Amino acid sequence: MATQSKVVLYPVRDVEKTKALFVTLFGIEPHADAPYYVGFSIDGSEIGLVPDGHNQGMTGPLPVFDVDDIHATFAALRVAGAEVVQEPTDVGYGTMVAKLRDADGNGIGLRQAAAGA
Repeated sequence: MATQSKVVLYPVRDVEKTKALFVTLFGIEPHADAPYYVGFSIDGSEIGLVPDGHNQGMTGPLPVFDVDDIHATFAALRVAGAEVVQEPTDVGYGTMVAKLRDADGNGIGLRQAAAGA
């Protein structure tokens, strides 16, 4: 159902301080630097800083798994006991994302690429 997680999102309260920390850690500037998201591309993986993440219910880093069919995967995880945090949502250009929690409260992110992407 899911492929390897290549995205980890971090909720941050002070984006400038956290961005400086990650620039120091990775030795590169972010490829995306917007008020709503700061992204670093590291060896084929995406490390993202989400400035409003805590207000979106993020309590810590969130791995995001790429899936072929977000609705089917989302439904299967709900049946398996996952708690819904965010229903599948189009975040632009046909890319869909969803968030769930396991029984221990750990976040699970899902992402479906836009058709043809």
